[in-house]
This record gives sequence, C-alpha cells and structure tokens, in this order.
Amino acid sequence: RLANGSTTCSGRVELLHGGTWGTLCDYLWDLPAANALCQQLGCGVALQIPGGQSFGKGNGSVWNGTFSCKKDGSGLRDCPVSVLGHDECPAGKDARVVCSGEHHKGGRLVNGTTCSGRVEIRHGDTWGRLCRSHWNLQAASVLCHQLNCGYAKTIQSGDHFVDGDGPVWRDAFHCEGRENCLWDCAQVTLGNPSCSAREAATVICSGNPGLAESLRLSGGESRCDGRVEISLHGTWSRVLDDDWDIKDAHVVCRQLQCGTAEKVYHLPRSERGVGLVGLRSVQCAGNETQLMLCKTSPSQTVTAGVAEDVGVICSGELLCERNRTLLGRRIRLVNGTKRCAGRVELYHQGIWGTICDDNWDLSDADVVCRQLGCGHAIEAFVSAHYGKGSGQIWLDDVNCTGAESDLWACPSRTWGQHNCQHKEDAGVLCS
Repeated sequence: RLANGSTTCSGRVELLHGGTWGTLCDYLWDLPAANALCQQLGCGVALQIPGGQSFGKGNGSVWNGTFSCKKDGSGLRDCPVSVLGHDECPAGKDARVVCSGEHHKGGRLVNGTTCSGRVEIRHGDTWGRLCRSHWNLQAASVLCHQLNCGYAKTIQSGDHFVDGDGPVWRDAFHCEGRENCLWDCAQVTLGNPSCSAREAATVICSGNPGLAESLRLSGGESRCDGRVEISLHGTWSRVLDDDWDIKDAHVVCRQLQCGTAEKVYHLPRSERGVGLVGLRSVQCAGNETQLMLCKTSPSQTVTAGVAEDVGVICSGELLCERNRTLLGRRIRLVNGTKRCAGRVELYHQGIWGTICDDNWDLSDADVVCRQLGCGHAIEAFVSAHYGKGSGQIWLDDVNCTGAESDLWACPSRTWGQHNCQHKEDAGVLCS
C-alpha cells in the first residue's frame, strides 16, 4: 500500500509481512520497481521517486528486501526479490513513489487564450504542467486538434505563459501527428530530466473560432458537461432560458464535438453563474451547427432574474474518448478509511448516486473491486455500513456473476428504478 500521500496513488511504500505493515528500505529502490507497484495498485505509471522526507517516517518494522523488476506490465509481486544487509537499510530511509493516478483524464491550455497557453495534463486528480524537454510540434498538434483548436503554429513562445505553480510532470508523448488524442500516442515517463516551472511546454494553436472558441461547458465532470457559457466580444457570458430543451442542447454538443445531448437541466440556485448574460430564450430546430445560428433573444430585452442558467450533459468526446462509457459513467467508494473500501457510488447523467443492497453479495462486490483496481472483495456490506448517501439511488437488484468487467454490465433493474431508501446503501471492502 501507499501511506501518507496527498492522493491515493502517492506515498510511502508499505508491505504486509508476518501480519504487520512495515516500510520498505529505499536502497536500490528504482523506477522499474516503482512502476510495477503503481500498476499493481491500479495507479497507472510511476512519475517520480521523491527525495527528502516526503510522506513522513514510517513507524514499525523496515523490510530490507529489494525488487529487481524488468518486464513491463507485471506487478511488484511478480518481480524477483533479494535480501539486503542491515547496514544498507538505516531507519527512516523509506521507499516512496508518486504514481500517475488511475489514468490521464485530460489536457488543457492555461494562462493564454482558449487555444494558446501553457500545456497542463492531469494525473489522477492533480493538474500539472508538462516538461518541455521532449515536447514537439507533432504532439502539440495532436493536443490542438483534441481541444478543437486546429493545429500547432508554434511551441516557441518564450516565457510568455509559464507563470504559476504546481507540479511539473515528466511525460514524453511520441506522436505521429495524426492521432485524435494525446493519450493515443506512445507515452513514456522520463527517468530523470529535472524540469523547472520555467521549462514548461507551451503551444500556440491556429485556433478554430467557429467552434470551441465561442462556447464552453463549465463546472461539470468533463469538457462535455456543465453550465453553458458563450464568448461574446471576448468575454465569457451566461446563457439563460426558461424553455431550454434537448434540441438546443444537441446544438451545443455538436458545436463542441461532444456527441449528442443526453440530458438538459437548469442549475440549482446555489450553482448559478454571475455576471454578464450573453443569450436568452434560445430556440433551436436542433440541426444548426452553432448556437448563434438558432433563434435567440438578445440579453437586454428580458427583465433580469426571469430566466435560469442552463446546463447540458453530452454523450462524450467523439475524438478522444476511446471508451465512451467511461466519460458518462464512473464508480467510486466513499466514506471508507482507505481508497478500496466504502459506500459504492456511481456517476451517471451528471449525478453521483448509490446502489440499493437488495441481493447485494460478494460476486457483485468483486466486480466493483476489480473495476477500481482494488483486488478482490473481502466483504459486501449492506444497510448503509459506510453511512447513508443522499439524492439519487441508481441501481437496485444488482445480480453479477462476478466475471463482468464493470458493474453496469451486470443484470439489474433499469437505472434509477428502485424500491429502496438510503438506509439500504451498499458498500464494499476490497483486498
């Protein structure tokens, strides 16, 4: 396990031996071994082995073994082990690692315009800039294309965009330039280039003002869901509408290259935007290529406060999501003491919700544990063992064989149909 990290995929390496958890000696601890551990924990690849006293000192025994990992794709448990002498493992020298997280989820440009800026990518839950040392025009063009910003005009922008702080990721993307998405390129985590914040990758894309320049969805779980905002005269403004419907939303999703609209909604009062109103009373036929081509009322003609902010959830990025269901549906464990235990929650149609415990058993829990990279199920909990959730209950009468690759492949009632209350929320404890 990884202990004391800021995310579930970083920390001090600890091993279970003889019934107790102990730290691992860091003598000969290297990136191949760290990589194998990250993969075994369902945490992607090893980004770095941090120095100093990051993640604190372990208390308890120190395991004085070393792993010789060579072949890629296997876990730490498959690597040959040898024992080290006591003098090579003084106390307090614990192995540490920062893994990339479950998977890359996105790329963005910061500090410039919609289509220019410092390149940032997300590892797990953490956004960081990208080291410039292996950044090239091919990779930059793929990112521009992915962000609906045309192609890369230049990656030589001086220090124009590099202010700010946060981690510097040392990934190298080897792209041919024709890929739809940065994560489709061969990706290597570089062993050692130290990279300061001023050596961050940047790009100026050609831009595609007809598309994403003028429209965005904000505050959602991805680029393809959230509150609708439109850029008029260089300022991001709100879109308000009492009569917002699926035809209007289809146009938004099409314009953003986000597939089709799955759901339209008005934002609750607490989440409404503030500031300028760009459009009101949008009336689309549904086949327009841009929202501005629909019939609309200019914002000035309607009394302020009458209409509501509008949101949309699209089916997903057509270009870049290899597995579209991942964008629309996610799974997490909540309220447990660690990453691999808790109340089961599913993200569907923009909302996190729970699962009813009717028929909930170990074979159902096994599927959840495997899906989260958490090994196998030790216990399937019922009766809100990890506390009651709130809001939506998504699934009831789940009946997995245990062999399914994800929970939504299991037989169950229709999404959202149940005869339960939150005191029946299901939970799992994984190995």
